Amino acid sequence: MSRIPDQSGEHAEGERTGDAHQLPDYAERVLEVAELIPPGRVMTYGDVAEWLDEGGPRQVGRVMALYGGAVPWWRVVRADGALLPGHELRALGHYRQEGTPLREAARSAEGHLPRIDMARARWGGDGGDGGDCGAGAD
Repeated sequence: MSRIPDQSGEHAEGERTGDAHQLPDYAERVLEVAELIPPGRVMTYGDVAEWLDEGGPRQVGRVMALYGGAVPWWRVVRADGALLPGHELRALGHYRQEGTPLREAARSAEGHLPRIDMARARWGGDGGDGGDCGAGAD
């Protein structure tokens, strides 16, 4: 299946994809995993790489930066649960709408933005609603 980026060409990191209509195979597979993550749940960049048994967190992050605007990009996150820099408010709106478990920020935290509660929100890809992926730190 070839995927065409959203019409604006804008993606989660604000990069443009140009006129390419066919994605690299690895990118296609990363985006397919992102689409499997249920609403209210997340996987880390490292979890996605482990699921695919290829690449690592940086490669998955690069794919999401370039092509992630066509999928629920807010469900692929950093292992520490921090919101995607530059897209915090958009992501937070999605998390609240989907009921993603969040941890309120400490008063001393910059911007007082919550983080994703990774212990409760992390999806293991098991088809169920619970379970940790078992991935190591990424």
